Amino acid sequence: MRKVFKSKEMGILAVLLLLGLVLGFSNPVFLTADNLLDILKANSVLVILAMGMTLVIITGGIDVSVGAATSAAVVITGHLMQLLPDNPLSIAVMFGIAAVTGVAVGLINGALIARLSIPPIVVTLGTMSIINGSILFFTNGVYLNSSNFPAAFISFSEIKIAGFSIIIYMLLAVTLVTWFIMKYTAIGRAVFAIGGNPVSAVRAGISLKGTQMFVYGFMGLLAGIAAISQMAYTKSVDPNGMLGFELTVISAVVIGGANILGGSGSVWGTLLGVLLIGVMQNGLILMHIDTYWQKVVVGLVILFAVSYDHLQRKRAEARLLKVEVEA
Repeated sequence: MRKVFKSKEMGILAVLLLLGLVLGFSNPVFLTADNLLDILKANSVLVILAMGMTLVIITGGIDVSVGAATSAAVVITGHLMQLLPDNPLSIAVMFGIAAVTGVAVGLINGALIARLSIPPIVVTLGTMSIINGSILFFTNGVYLNSSNFPAAFISFSEIKIAGFSIIIYMLLAVTLVTWFIMKYTAIGRAVFAIGGNPVSAVRAGISLKGTQMFVYGFMGLLAGIAAISQMAYTKSVDPNGMLGFELTVISAVVIGGANILGGSGSVWGTLLGVLLIGVMQNGLILMHIDTYWQKVVVGLVILFAVSYDHLQRKRAEARLLKVEVEA
């Protein structure tokens, strides 16, 4: 129990609760149920993508193409669904199209990283640029709104179960599946082993290439699911809607306690990191703070979180070195 209270997740939760209380006292609207549910819905895409990014970062990798992959899935699915018949089965087909698009991008990234040993940042920067350029070429920046969507999809996006939107259930399902993979499966243990010490992991029989293919493919799959969530929330297809979003995704994972160099991270820490960003942005909006200053505040929080984690790690290494010298 003592270990739980000293964990990074508890520290983030304490900051989140303190921030919530301050915002609640400064503006009573913040603590209303509608506002809190709006925070969850508005950040559903961020939660879904951050779950995949958690696995990527734990392996010591990075994926800056997630925004572009999500945009590709949004654009392809959005345009193809205009050709589908207006019935509930088309929703399943749309999920399939979005998933295949995202997985294709993820596996291309994974193959280039695992098979050709190209650094992840180089590969994903390249795919991000290719995808963003291709999207603008083929769509010419054309924006689709809800009038272009079949009625079945509009009905799907407005489904509520026990008062909660279907979008919230999607983010919860992705979170639980990712948690299960990391905690109870062999590939989940391989992710931590590769990130902690890749040489030892390979000597222990873990497939480095197979693990990398899995994490980037899984990241792509979640980009496809995030695309459906994005269209359900905004009821639109915006070719430029996800530009720069990859930085927010990486920020949420780092704020949630994942080591940017790999080896550590958790699903619940990432979820809290997303909520912290969402609450900060919502609070700043309620306080009528300019959009530019919102980015400054989020940037300062990221710098603080990374610096604090680095200092703690240095102290732990210093204590370990002292024990080894005295022994």
